[in-house]
Formats: sequence, C-alpha cells, structure tokens
Amino acid sequence: MSRADGPDRAGLGGWLRGWRPAVSMAARNLRRNRVRTALAVLGVCIGVLAVAALGIFGNVLALGAADAIGDIGTQVVVSPNNDAGVDSLSDADVADIRRAVGSPAVVPLYSDNAVVSAQNDQQFATVYGVEEPALAFEAAEGRLPERHRQGAIVGAGVAEDLGVGAGDTVGIAGRQVRVVAVLVESQTFSPVAPDDAVFLPESAFSADGYGQVLVVAESGEAARTAADDIREQVNAREERVDLFELAAIVDEVNEFFGLLSTFLLGLGAISLVVAGVSILNVMLMSTVERREEIGVMRAVGVARRDVLRVLLAEAGLIGAAGAAAGTALTVLLVAGLVVSTPEVDAALALDPTNGYYLLLALGFGVGVGLVSGAYPAWKAANERPVEALRS
Repeated sequence: MSRADGPDRAGLGGWLRGWRPAVSMAARNLRRNRVRTALAVLGVCIGVLAVAALGIFGNVLALGAADAIGDIGTQVVVSPNNDAGVDSLSDADVADIRRAVGSPAVVPLYSDNAVVSAQNDQQFATVYGVEEPALAFEAAEGRLPERHRQGAIVGAGVAEDLGVGAGDTVGIAGRQVRVVAVLVESQTFSPVAPDDAVFLPESAFSADGYGQVLVVAESGEAARTAADDIREQVNAREERVDLFELAAIVDEVNEFFGLLSTFLLGLGAISLVVAGVSILNVMLMSTVERREEIGVMRAVGVARRDVLRVLLAEAGLIGAAGAAAGTALTVLLVAGLVVSTPEVDAALALDPTNGYYLLLALGFGVGVGLVSGAYPAWKAANERPVEALRS
C-alpha cells in the first residue's frame, strides 16, 4: 500500500496495483469473521435469486403469451357502422378499402346463421360467403380453392363436433353440400370465428351487401398501418365503417406483461435492499470493532484512499460472492423448473432475453454491496488517527 495521499502511478496498471493489496487484505479480514460474512453473502444471494428468478419467470410468461397469441395482430376486421345507419358494405366500400390498404389481402364476407347437420347430429353455426378463402385461411384437410365456386369449407370446431371431414356431406339449411376442406384450428380471437363457422360460395347468398371485410396483413405493424389508412380514407367524409384492430389487443397484452415483469422485479429488488442493509450493518460493526486497527494504520502513514479501498473491497467481495451464488442458483432453479414441469417450453426458458435478467441481478448484487459499504468505508477512512487510538 502507498504511504501518502498523493496520486497513484498513472495508467490502468497503477490503478490495479493499488487495488490488488486492498483486495487481498479485504479477503483476509472477511475470513476473520466467517459467520458474519457468510450471513451477509447469504442475504445478497437471496436478493439476487429473487430478482433474477422473478424477472425470468415474468419474461417466460410474456414470451409464452406472445407465442400463444401467434399472428393475432395481423388481422383487421371491418364492419358496417350501424350507428351511422350503414347496415352492410357495398362493392364500392370494398373497393375503397382495397385502395386504402394497398398490398394486404382484403377478403369480403357475406354472413348469416343456419343449422348445420351431419348424420344424426346438428348444431347452430355462422355461415359465411367467401370468394377467395385461401387469402385468409389454411386447410387442415382437403384443399382451399382459389375461387370458391361450390361445396362447403368447414371450421375445425364444427368438423370435430359433427365428426365430418373432407369428402363428407353436411346439411345446411336443408340443403346437402359436400365438404371440400376443413380449416386448421384458429389461433386468433376475432369477430370472425372460423372454428365455429361454415364457408360457402358467395353465390349461395342473396344479400345486398357484405357483413364484414377481413384485412389480412403480413405483420402487426402492417395491420396497424392498414387500419389507419382505412380510417383516413374510407371514413374521411362519413364514419361508414367500424374497425376491430387485433393488433391493439396484442399491444394491451404486451403492456400487461411488461407491467407484470416490472412488478416482479420490484419485489425482488426489495430483497436486495434488505440485503444491502445487512451489508451496511456488517460493515459498520466491522469498522467499529477495528477502529483501533484502522487508527494504527493511519498513524503509521497508510493513506486514506488505501483504507477506503480495503473497506470498499470487503463490501464488494460480499456483494460479488452473493451475486455469483444467487445467479448460479437461479440457473439451477430454472433448469429444475423446465425438467420437472413439462408444460414449460424449454425454448422459452432458454430464450436469450432471459440472460438480461441474470446480468441485471448480478450487477445489482455487486452494486448493492459497494453502495452499502461506501458510508462505513468513508467514515472509517476520514476518522482522525488520534481519536481512533484514544478509543
């Protein structure tokens, strides 16, 4: 250690040489009271474990929700504005919507309700009229025609309830129709519920206008843009259409899970604050017990900054040891959760974004140790040697 308060040698090498003996002495001091040191390290370990584990669990919940929602944010459902006296959407309205959105697919739908029957079973279902079903839906059985001219396309829920598949025949409003395709199970929440619906050609309807228009974009951002364009252009003079924007639901879900993650991190941070108080108590007790020792060090010429370094190194070592142990326990805890709980997707637990919470907790643990030890270190380093020896 240096014997004066003057500056260390310039450069990183000099700075490191000043800290190496301080860290070595700090390690020896901590070993002198192993029980007290172990309890302080345990407090930091628990706090870091709480921050990292709760942060990762919140992130896994958010990732799982996003995975379950799937492509829900890529659709916009346009309906006639009944409050403005608009009961249906005309061909001109559909053309305006196509001009407004540009590249996203626009699928107009006739809609009605009817009893759908098969063999000895029947159920009430929504019946849609669609010309280009392949633009908005996918088939699990059979093949979706480019132009729907004949036959029925059955939703996954209706097909399961009635026990029908591609090639079977169903009765719709007393008329027998062959099933040309069964749709894959829908992963979206929408006024257009394809699982509980049957799709017929437009020629099966005699309505004057469409009941809904489905706009299908390639991304949530494109869907938001399409919705804004429809509001600006189609509703420029009159509020003719209402929009059900599925991307808004995704935003609300993401916002909820963001708040949940913040709340969980806050709970974990409380544990680290408690650990910081524990380190503060340990360091204050340590400096009181070693007051004469510190006074002797100062009396023989040890610089204030060297005393400060030793005490800060003690606090930093406690924080670093607790943070490392807490991070390791978090990894083991998450691994155990994945192994013991088959419902948890391993890919979600191993997502790279979870590493952020490990690094955050690790840095927070070390920081808590240094901050908690700063005041006791400053107090001890600035005490006059004569007063310390007199005590």
